[in-house]
Amino acid sequence: MQAGYRVEVETRMKWLYVRLSEKDRRRYAAVEADKLGHGGFEYIAKLFDIDPKTIRQGLKDMEEELDPAGERIRKKGRKSRLTDHPEW
Repeated sequence: MQAGYRVEVETRMKWLYVRLSEKDRRRYAAVEADKLGHGGFEYIAKLFDIDPKTIRQGLKDMEEELDPAGERIRKKGRKSRLTDHPEW
């Protein structure tokens, strides 16, 4: 029999999971699966209704030294047409 979490814990895990960004979801699933050991990938994949490949990608994400998008400054979309062409 595979060890898992109590229903209350699973409920809290799902609550947290849906509030994370996509990349953080992968990482969180990978951490939880790794904690469980043998059979953890399948258990967590079923719990979060994700593909086990997603969990493996989360492990790869955590092995990266730096997040390439981490230092990027995100700005809003393109400039207004009036800014580029005030004569319009």
